[in-house]
Amino acid sequence: MGETGRAAGTTIEDTGHDLAPITGWTRERWADLADRMLLAVRPYASEGHARVVLPGGPGGLGTDVDALEGFARTFLAAGFRLAGERGADPLGLADWYARGLAAGTDPASPERWLRPDEHGQAKVEAASVALVLDLTRPWLWDRLDAGVQERVVDYLATVVGDDGYADNNWVWFRIVTEQFLRSVGGPWSAEDMEHDLARHEDFWRTDGWYSDGPQRSYDHYVGWAMHLYPVLWSRMAGAQDLAAPRTGAYLERLDRFVADAVHLVGADGSPLVQGRSLVYRFAAAAPFWVGALAEVPSTSPGLLRRAASGVVGHFVDRGAPDERGLLTLGWHHEWRAMAQAYSGTGSPYWASKGLLGLALPADHPAWTAPEEPLPVEAGDTLLVARAPGWAVAGTRDDGVVRVYNHGTDHAFEGDETGDSPLYARLGYSTATAPLLDAEGWTDPLDQSVVLLDAEGRATHRTGFRTLEVRTTSAVDGDDGDDGDDGAGGAGGAGGAGGGAAAVLASRAHAHWLDAQPAAFDAGSGRSGDARAAGTVTTVSVVRGAWEVRLARVEDAVPEAVCLRVGGWPVSGAEAAAAGEHAVRAGETTSTLVPLVGGAGVRTGVATVEDGTPLGARTATPWVAVEPVPVGAWCAVVVGLHGVGTHGVGTHGVGAHGAGADGGVGAPDAPPAVEVADDGRVVRVRWADGASTSTELPSA
Repeated sequence: MGETGRAAGTTIEDTGHDLAPITGWTRERWADLADRMLLAVRPYASEGHARVVLPGGPGGLGTDVDALEGFARTFLAAGFRLAGERGADPLGLADWYARGLAAGTDPASPERWLRPDEHGQAKVEAASVALVLDLTRPWLWDRLDAGVQERVVDYLATVVGDDGYADNNWVWFRIVTEQFLRSVGGPWSAEDMEHDLARHEDFWRTDGWYSDGPQRSYDHYVGWAMHLYPVLWSRMAGAQDLAAPRTGAYLERLDRFVADAVHLVGADGSPLVQGRSLVYRFAAAAPFWVGALAEVPSTSPGLLRRAASGVVGHFVDRGAPDERGLLTLGWHHEWRAMAQAYSGTGSPYWASKGLLGLALPADHPAWTAPEEPLPVEAGDTLLVARAPGWAVAGTRDDGVVRVYNHGTDHAFEGDETGDSPLYARLGYSTATAPLLDAEGWTDPLDQSVVLLDAEGRATHRTGFRTLEVRTTSAVDGDDGDDGDDGAGGAGGAGGAGGGAAAVLASRAHAHWLDAQPAAFDAGSGRSGDARAAGTVTTVSVVRGAWEVRLARVEDAVPEAVCLRVGGWPVSGAEAAAAGEHAVRAGETTSTLVPLVGGAGVRTGVATVEDGTPLGARTATPWVAVEPVPVGAWCAVVVGLHGVGTHGVGTHGVGAHGAGADGGVGAPDAPPAVEVADDGRVVRVRWADGASTSTELPSA
């Protein structure tokens, strides 16, 4: 597809090309993708169309769940197509899925579905059925015979009064299902609705962000669930009385979130490789379509569509859907290690949420406005998202977006569980994936600061306390006040923000874990018996492609023999050295420069086979200091660069971070670093001459 995201050999009408000059993704092309996906699953449907069992073997919840997901999740895509075409239906989608509804809700049918009161996952899928029946009411529900309508109501009604819903985005599944039931005269509970709407409010944090549950659970569910369902529910028939007092807040929060979310898409369209359920792939486009549907005021329709088209194009260009037109368990290609225990062969079709834009008619501004560049295409970017404890840095030169994480671990502060590689790493990006092999769950390496025992076992940081997440406008060594803490924050090197940097800090009670096998892997870290190792305070000073990472250890136990810092994991067919302190895999380079010297400092590169979905081999540079430097700051410089950068070597960086000549190196050189005032202050001089000075946390 190339840099424009346009498939080879694709012909696009001149008018469409004018509206999609960056990606080439016109509405016609979106529709073609949806139709191809919908037709591709039909050979795997049962005779009555109720069960769609896709190839690949049973998922973690069994074939009956796989079959129901295969129907309900593709039904979402079909519903969006019908709604956007105002019932025009050349593929016969309404009739095809009507047959499935009749068979799936018939208790006497061999194709009958698991009911919501029989299996928890059916609660999820029932909500998709209800949502689409409302969205396509004139062309599907109203044309079902009375007997089928009655059976559908009976099937959905099993959710009423059922408290067996997970305490997270699942609250919306009961709300949506009961809203549809209410609209057709079926049973529903005002108490259920009010309870679930109130619980959703409990998950609201700040600056447009929700958490997916009470824990520090920030991931793609914020966009494709916590923001999507409030907007769609508020438009369902009969919802106005309950929705009216709430829609103002929902819109304000969505507007603010989307302004952050467009910064989380790489120039190549890749969403952030972070969090659970990544097998849903271009469901990550959903919040942009929700923003367009709700007509958010702060982000233009052209930018929203550019973000959504970039995401879907990223996957289509790299093999998803595959040559059969199917979505498999994986990322660009099938890679089942990415799946959680609840994932089955039908699960990836939650990607249908990313097709929501097709529910908007062709004359909607989301389709008629010309595409606009992503923030990372317009310039270097830097912002902080306070709720998840992230700094987000994008560099125009390579189009890579990086997230530095001091606030998310899918746990509560004070927990002593294992680090989930999907949540608790210090960094995530659009060009890398965390190590997801077995040791990635038990012995953190990539994007980590850990203590090692004599056997080489690494500690975990889950349960850490966030100390600081802010931007600073310090330039040329002058201390600056806190900068913009949200979207549109100051740019990095070469960006509008000049010398702006982000400063983040967290403190962990580092612990070794005798991990128990996950009883049900839903993306969280492993549980087990924890043993205290020491207190580790970590600070990140971020600008452009570079992070200055500082770590200080207190209260180390005798078993802690070494401090180890891991850098970015880069994946490709092969990995090779790219300078004294850098390794390249594929088109991405990871740099890790130690800023301390001595016989006790070691460096190396750990190579893992089949550890991520991005390549056969993943290389991660590391720095180890032995013995543990208790009470002193240990500093490294961490860099991640994609194609387009230049001079990604060590640039003569010495033990204290200054260039070999004592000055500042080339524009892409690592920064010079000085820890001063008896460890109370760090001063960073960036390669372009800008400076950042900030106080370090006290013990």
